[in-house]
Amino acid sequence: MPIDQAIINLYDAFTHGRMSRRDFMEHLTRRAGGAAAAAALLGQLANNYAQAAIVPDNDPRLTIGSASVPGPDSAIKAYTANLKADDRRPAVIVIHENRGLNAHIEDVARRIALEGFIAVAPDLLSSMGGTPADEDKARDMIGKLDPGKTIAALVATVAYAKAMPGSTGKVGAVGFCWGGGMANQLAVHAPDLGAAAVYYGPQPVAADVPKIKAALMLHYAGKDEWVGKGIAAYEAALTSAKVDFQAFVYPEANHAFNNDTNVARYDKAAADLAWGRTIGFLKAKLAG
Repeated sequence: MPIDQAIINLYDAFTHGRMSRRDFMEHLTRRAGGAAAAAALLGQLANNYAQAAIVPDNDPRLTIGSASVPGPDSAIKAYTANLKADDRRPAVIVIHENRGLNAHIEDVARRIALEGFIAVAPDLLSSMGGTPADEDKARDMIGKLDPGKTIAALVATVAYAKAMPGSTGKVGAVGFCWGGGMANQLAVHAPDLGAAAVYYGPQPVAADVPKIKAALMLHYAGKDEWVGKGIAAYEAALTSAKVDFQAFVYPEANHAFNNDTNVARYDKAAADLAWGRTIGFLKAKLAG
């Protein structure tokens, strides 16, 4: 049975730091009609990383590894995936949600690699010891990151990916939720970024938009009022700055519709359509 939209909105407010866990549970318990019903709903709202492996981590077509990227203050740990075939190919940085580098994002990196890219998924919590298993703790840690240093870490990852063995020197990015916002910021601060696919990510301020040199593909959820309220102004600024961009809104989808480990918000039709568009976009913009 579909979960009531008001409950999904409550969960989004909690997961993005606009509501404390205590307040969220109080509201959820009231709407669900009791503590037992709330606990059952929470199980559907939370991500289930046991469902993460669409591409197995031992897929024989891939070489899976790790990297240590020189960062602004300390090394940034990264998960890497690449086809075993001995060809040069573009690199794509996969930027995680506000839960850190987890099994789902590693799986997305493997999916990217199978499409013909060197996938590099940095753990942007590396400076704090790395992503913990507890996603609530990861969310809290994300909120304590210095935005400037986080952007600098991503810019350093672009330089690293550009120079990786087997890289053509062309680098793109794909980011989800918090990582979508970071993909927007990366486009502002990394002039050698070739393309960025942004999934329901917060927009940069209008004054920064003229700095963007990368081509952009923006994916938004129609039911995501929080991020959606910034779409019109962002598109106007991109148009004014003559940035190469495409924007798509998936009317019936919720924020995080691409995350197939989340029963409540995953929308297969929207996710498949957005993914096909993303891969086609990255191949076109990073070719050559």
